[in-house]
Amino acid sequence: MATKILLAKVGLDGHDRGVKVVARILRDAGFEVVYLGLFNSAEGVAAAARDEDVDVVGISMLSGAHLTLGPAVVRAMEAAGLDTPIVLGGIVPNSDLAEIMAAGIAAVLRPGASGEEIVETVTSVVKARS
Repeated sequence: MATKILLAKVGLDGHDRGVKVVARILRDAGFEVVYLGLFNSAEGVAAAARDEDVDVVGISMLSGAHLTLGPAVVRAMEAAGLDTPIVLGGIVPNSDLAEIMAAGIAAVLRPGASGEEIVETVTSVVKARS
């Protein structure tokens, strides 16, 4: 059975080319990909993660709101009773890495991550949960 990942854009960030490329990379690597599209709420992501019974959630943020929206998704997932790991992709400055990881994000992928790095990171996050 393929690893199932939910990908979503949270908040008002309308830049979706990168997450669509990531969706294709993961699909081509054998993952089952559910893409929610743009402008999702943290609660909407958590509800979809529950309904789709995913193994991992990937959120894409290029708006600079990662310190607000990343933890909001973590809290929404916890409120929904889920311990599904979350991988955040996007613009995250080095100075914010420790804070975003302490908030409960399992891994961060930044611009320039290779397809191989994306697949390896998502795979390792899922394995660490098992």
